[in-house]
Amino acid sequence: MRRLTVAILALALIGATTGTSDWRGVFARLAATADDDPSGVLRGRDGWLFLGSELRHLSLERFWGEQAAAVSRSRRPEWADPRAAILDVKQQLDARGIRLLFVPVPPKAAVHAAHLPLDAAAPAGRADAPDATFYADLEAQGVGVLDLEPELARLQEPAFCRQDTHWCAPGIQRAASRIAETLRSRGWVGDRDPDPFEIEARDITITGDLWTLLGDASLAKERVRIGVVGRREGAALTPVKPDPESPVLLLGDSHNLVFHAGGDLHARGAGLPDHLARELGFAVDVVAVRGSGATPARMNLLRRKDALTHKRVVVWCLAARELSESAGGWRPLPVAR
Repeated sequence: MRRLTVAILALALIGATTGTSDWRGVFARLAATADDDPSGVLRGRDGWLFLGSELRHLSLERFWGEQAAAVSRSRRPEWADPRAAILDVKQQLDARGIRLLFVPVPPKAAVHAAHLPLDAAAPAGRADAPDATFYADLEAQGVGVLDLEPELARLQEPAFCRQDTHWCAPGIQRAASRIAETLRSRGWVGDRDPDPFEIEARDITITGDLWTLLGDASLAKERVRIGVVGRREGAALTPVKPDPESPVLLLGDSHNLVFHAGGDLHARGAGLPDHLARELGFAVDVVAVRGSGATPARMNLLRRKDALTHKRVVVWCLAARELSESAGGWRPLPVAR
């Protein structure tokens, strides 16, 4: 762990000598602080918690191309480059007449930088500027990218849970709205049909994954308001079921499952698949994993032999930190058998 701390600080020093934004140094120091805690969690202001690996990702200036192998957490250097894998997926989908929309979930620490434990004024500029540079690079190669950071940073309510790595209702709902708007504006789906779904607000207490990692039982659990989507059947609201025959496939990590799958993911019927269904007017298909959305999600897609039948669009949504922090890397895989 100490070697990781030294490496992070070294990267920050390199950034400082090459004109990198001051944010890189800030995140390098915060990542080192999180690394010094056995939990790997950083305590922020006002009860906010942040994941150390996300802070490490934000400390990197360039994590793709020739530099990927030097900074990636991938166990295999040949699988370190996210750019190569994303372009490969796009080419495979193009050959099948299927569109790709890449939707990285911005780092919580970038969207809510005001809650970081800074001992000085925050630097100017976008906190995740290298991520934005990477998205521009992908778009220059023809990949459709939806950069949500500006959208989520402007929200009047928190986009992320205070004690969890995942987004909460305002962030989920804005993401669903922007994804649907992007798909319609590009002509990848038709105009919205009459909305068959209702939404119902509920207040719940969650056991956040960062709260669990921190292991401080004296810290009161977070209470959040969610929006449950479904069809009204009498007095009950029945959640939307994913549709394997939907023209839209939602692929990725647990940002597609939180508040959707229930259990330790907090609730059912209030996640991204549910709100995207409400925005589009029809249910979507879902292939999502609790781990990394980089390679494991695509492996699950490959295991579903009929996964791309009826598909017009794949929305690949995963945590932006996985661009550098995925231990399994970005393995080249066929999208379907």
